[in-house]
Amino acid sequence: MTETALDAAHREMMLDEDDASARLQFYERLAEVELFVLLEGESDGDTLDPDLLEIDGSRYVAVFDREERLTEFTARVAPFAAMSGRLVAAMLTGQGVGIVLNPGVAPSFYLIPPAAVEWLAEMVAASPEETSQDQVRPRTVAPPRGVPEALLKSLDAKLARAAGLAGSACLAQVTYSDGRRVDMLALIDAQPGAEGALARAVNEALIFSGL
Repeated sequence: MTETALDAAHREMMLDEDDASARLQFYERLAEVELFVLLEGESDGDTLDPDLLEIDGSRYVAVFDREERLTEFTARVAPFAAMSGRLVAAMLTGQGVGIVLNPGVAPSFYLIPPAAVEWLAEMVAASPEETSQDQVRPRTVAPPRGVPEALLKSLDAKLARAAGLAGSACLAQVTYSDGRRVDMLALIDAQPGAEGALARAVNEALIFSGL
């Protein structure tokens, strides 16, 4: 079976467990990818009843990044729900439940304790603030300077996955008329209604770059 994005991110994280950047990138992939959540029974369309596993005195929901891995784990046809990792974390918020990823069926088998699930839910729930710049305007525009490599990589990956929502993007250093100098990412020819999704993607790139 070919390596998945989560397999790769997990492998990089485990090479050096003290590498905060690799750990953040793993959680970023976990939030983005589609996960298959093992259920106790078929969903009625309104509620989900995840199958809870007891591991070392804590409760965990079993999730898999491929449907075949879930089937290998259960060795039978089992009910599941497919959703992004960010939705799984949001669903488990306040429940005191962790996530067990690919238990026993992949090299990315990993226990994510309840506290880490709460942290992930908090990170992906953060929304960028919409503001108006009517009172101040850009005075000068220059090439960006000193942008961390981790942020550039994260932005590149996020914007690649947002293909079709905007025509192009430009990163620049801008000096405003009030003297503030900031880095600005301009998204050009955004599709109507896509502004919020694009802003959240950029916001997550900032969060998971460790800045």
